Amino acid sequence: MSLGTQVAAQLPYLRRYARALTGSQQTGDAFVRATLEAALADAELQRSLADGRVPLYRAFNKVWSSAFLDLAEADQPEAGSGTGGDLELAARQRLAAITPLNRQALLLTTLEDFAVEDAARIMDLAPAEVDRLIQQAIAEIEREAATTVLIIEDEPLISMQLEDLVRSLGHDICGTAATRTQAQQVVAEHRPGLVLADIQLADGSSGLDAVDDILAIETVPVIFITAYPERLLTGNRPEPTYLITKPFQESTVRAAISQALFFNSSRAIG
Repeated sequence: MSLGTQVAAQLPYLRRYARALTGSQQTGDAFVRATLEAALADAELQRSLADGRVPLYRAFNKVWSSAFLDLAEADQPEAGSGTGGDLELAARQRLAAITPLNRQALLLTTLEDFAVEDAARIMDLAPAEVDRLIQQAIAEIEREAATTVLIIEDEPLISMQLEDLVRSLGHDICGTAATRTQAQQVVAEHRPGLVLADIQLADGSSGLDAVDDILAIETVPVIFITAYPERLLTGNRPEPTYLITKPFQESTVRAAISQALFFNSSRAIG
């Protein structure tokens, strides 16, 4: 298999990670493009990509880290500036939308299913430090403000599992739906703060359409949980920021919920 074919096979998943990391498809894709451009300009980096996912994500992480280091420095007010207060506020607002290290560690080990040792290589940290960051992120999740959640899922056992998980995080369930019509009925009475949605629903209707109905009314973070991720990782239409593959680990859903709410409460850099 050629290097180009190997990298192409991993790109949909790197783009998924970049979207979850940045809260934006546009911004995430920009960082992925920058990573590929860096690889084209560096023969040694190109050769390293032949070793699979870890070098690719590691290269992405270097681009991500250096870009946001530049952002942090550029946003600091200059001494003697008459608008220092405004610049400082703008810096805080932009930096607040940068996913911190602990969430990066959690996303790598849950959403992307890397072992702690591999996440450590990607982040240029010791495994013990990555472990500490993961535990820190989990503790933050437990302190997050509660919201109301709509679950769109046609498999009763999975729906019940998600209900229990959501409640264990301190959130409320505003309704469950197995079809697009049922989702419309729930939203007519309750406005959710978060949506968990399957793609293929009980009556043949689409979770994608159900979510589009909701987003036509208001902006709300959405996490798709599906056995058919390839249907959404085509690059032919806007892709979901948060996409989890069935069968899922509960830790993955917890991390995605936390990240979705994180960006819902802080403006992502577009």
